[in-house]
Amino acid sequence: MSYRFSRRTALATGALALASQAMPVRAQDDGTNVPDPHEQEGGSLPPSQPTPTPEPASNLAGAIFPDHRVLSYYGFPGNPLMGILGEYDKETLLGLLQDQAAEYEAVDNSRPWKLAFEVIASVAQADAGADGLYIMPTDPAVIQEYIDFTAANDMLLILDVQFGHDTVSNELKRLRDYLRYPHVHPALDPEFMMKPGEQPGVDLGSIPADKIQYAQKRVAEWARQDGIPPKFLIVHQFNYYMIENKEELKPVDGVQLVIDADGWGPPEDKLASYEVVITQSPIEFHGIKHFYRQDDPLMSAAETLAFDPPPDLVIYQ
Repeated sequence: MSYRFSRRTALATGALALASQAMPVRAQDDGTNVPDPHEQEGGSLPPSQPTPTPEPASNLAGAIFPDHRVLSYYGFPGNPLMGILGEYDKETLLGLLQDQAAEYEAVDNSRPWKLAFEVIASVAQADAGADGLYIMPTDPAVIQEYIDFTAANDMLLILDVQFGHDTVSNELKRLRDYLRYPHVHPALDPEFMMKPGEQPGVDLGSIPADKIQYAQKRVAEWARQDGIPPKFLIVHQFNYYMIENKEELKPVDGVQLVIDADGWGPPEDKLASYEVVITQSPIEFHGIKHFYRQDDPLMSAAETLAFDPPPDLVIYQ
């Protein structure tokens, strides 16, 4: 299988130009980037009650899955090198997404489709920066624009974090206030989670299963504290080794885990990747990402919904 870095080109050619649209990292000034001493042990949260089957975590009042499917556009606002979300204004994107949704509804509308935008909330950088984290947070004003727009149009907003050398704890804390909105959900991008000595865009990152479980527990606890419906948590993956010890992943009550088969390539590569990432290790809910510019040919809605198991989430970049 000759799968490639899904966003390496965008990182190398476009991400450094985002400085004018992003907030500088404020290391150690307000606790945002102070490592959580409990993170390695799964956090300071009370123990979860994972189960061997997904049902308890899947049938949650007000949760998106399994009653709905989600169709999303992905990218960074204003940067066309990082996905379709950066190619158009929000109103145009919504119209295009509605047209794309019509193709899927014509194939299978047994579950209603929820529309979403996935915005990169922290962008991996080719340069370490003053703090050495190789990360640039997106301007909160930009994120708020998308929160307001998606809420006004009955959409979901997914906020994707790319890590660099930052921690899961820190990046989730950065999302904390955004996740108070019932329609906002988090996503983790292991491709850009670097080990010491590694550089985004040069090395392929990975995330240990215990850090995903930590994120599941944290997000579930926050939703309970806020009195809002459970969140889903997306983890992007296109290489088996991007999730270390994946067999240790389990559903966690109060949050819905979605593994997204990421990466671009011809249909045979995407099918092979889905087989490895999803079919051989089903966790809870399943996603697939398509790339308008890199996939050749672009798979149709009918071909996409023929994956086994069929995806609950479809993303276009």
